Amino acid sequence: MNAALVDTNVILDVATSDPVWRPWSQDVLADLIDRGTRLIINPIIYAEVSIGYLSPDTLDSILGKIGIDREPLPWDCTFLAGKAFLAYRRKGGERRSPLPDFFIGAHAAVRGYTLVTRDPRPQSTYFPNVDLITPE
Repeated sequence: MNAALVDTNVILDVATSDPVWRPWSQDVLADLIDRGTRLIINPIIYAEVSIGYLSPDTLDSILGKIGIDREPLPWDCTFLAGKAFLAYRRKGGERRSPLPDFFIGAHAAVRGYTLVTRDPRPQSTYFPNVDLITPE
């Protein structure tokens, strides 16, 4: 079975009924589900999405309605995220700790998942072998 990691922005488009992006995000997720693709998030994405909810039960209900499963971050993903962060710092990046995008991109890279996102810049720069589904 194929799998796709779904980025925070795509989940929020659907969950908050974003007037601009919901149609694109909803259509992409529905198409993936129709093709038998498993939709996944990791703890980083879960944490980012959780900000808008009062309880885990509410968030879990939304994720269930969309058809998204949860998966832990693999250890080899965290190593790769650290290497991507090092490359970022060497290019002049100012952040002092790895950004969530590095963990998300590394997770997709290590597991061979497609990444569904509206912000492909960090992924295409630091994880060029990850297949992306974007609006572009």
